[in-house]
Amino acid sequence: MRSSVGVVVIGGGYFAQFHINAWLRLTDVRLIAIVEQDLSKHASLKEKVCSYNSADTLITDSLSSVITVNTVNSADIQIVDIATPPISHAELILESIAIGCPYIICQKPLCGSRDNAINLFDKTKNSNAEIIVHENFRFQPWYRTIKSELDKNTIGTALQANFRLRPGDGQGPDAYLERQPYFREMKKFLIHETGVHYIDVFRYLFGEPQALSAVLRKLNPAIAGEDAGYFVFHYASDLQAHFDGNRLLDHSADNTRLTMGEMLIEGTQGSIALYGNGELLIRHFGETDWNPIEYSFTDNDFGGDCVYHTQKHIIEHLLHNTPLENRIEDYLRNLELVDLVYQAAASQTKMECSV
Repeated sequence: MRSSVGVVVIGGGYFAQFHINAWLRLTDVRLIAIVEQDLSKHASLKEKVCSYNSADTLITDSLSSVITVNTVNSADIQIVDIATPPISHAELILESIAIGCPYIICQKPLCGSRDNAINLFDKTKNSNAEIIVHENFRFQPWYRTIKSELDKNTIGTALQANFRLRPGDGQGPDAYLERQPYFREMKKFLIHETGVHYIDVFRYLFGEPQALSAVLRKLNPAIAGEDAGYFVFHYASDLQAHFDGNRLLDHSADNTRLTMGEMLIEGTQGSIALYGNGELLIRHFGETDWNPIEYSFTDNDFGGDCVYHTQKHIIEHLLHNTPLENRIEDYLRNLELVDLVYQAAASQTKMECSV
């Protein structure tokens, strides 16, 4: 067993900061380098890690430059964590495999499309590398707690679930400019960028849908893609799980990005509610009172510290061979369902979800 796991992060934008902070907080991890064009973003880390500006060669030479400039042996790199735009994903993953990196983590939307992700998978499936998608919403602590309650059959058979996405960041001509301006140019936005998280959460909580239906629309003319709509997962168990998204509207929370919205799951023996402050409540069938579900979480960085929990999950697998979630071969199913949501909305028909 290694004394520490060597990690290289490629990317330094808005969300990459959460990756970097999590690696620095994790025990058994040594952050070797950050590859980023703007080194000023990481000036405060100069004493802790080696930042490298690959500028003109970010794609093709980034890892070899880290090894050369920082005198790092490629064998010291156990994880390459890719937090860059989708257009760069495939090449960086292939380069990571070429230097012999055993674990590669990549942000979503993986490779920008399902076709590109499948093409990458076909090229890498016979390698020895483990490719993991950084799908972190399922690691938000409220969903881990809800999953535990469902597994204990606390509310009986779930028949209805509804998540209302209401971050309130999509109004006006300057929508998304401050935090993630590339959102504005996405021709497929709400589902491709955000709804995919809840496709994954629904699969994590409830399993595979039998069919789906969807309606999508664009409300803000300043952006290219859809920013409101819904999809419904229909299950063989008679459960219907609804994702109801509207980025222009908000919900009652000091930080609307903590949970991004509110959820209600109703079963034959009771209901579970998630509120915008992360509070979980349960009401048993036939009763009037809602009671808290006792659990705790820290509000570090993003989404109940879900980035930290995602990366901790990966480190525990690497060091202790615990089960691993979000392998690329599993994640391709999310991308298939994203495509089916768009097809269902365009055709206004229910789509079968064959596995």
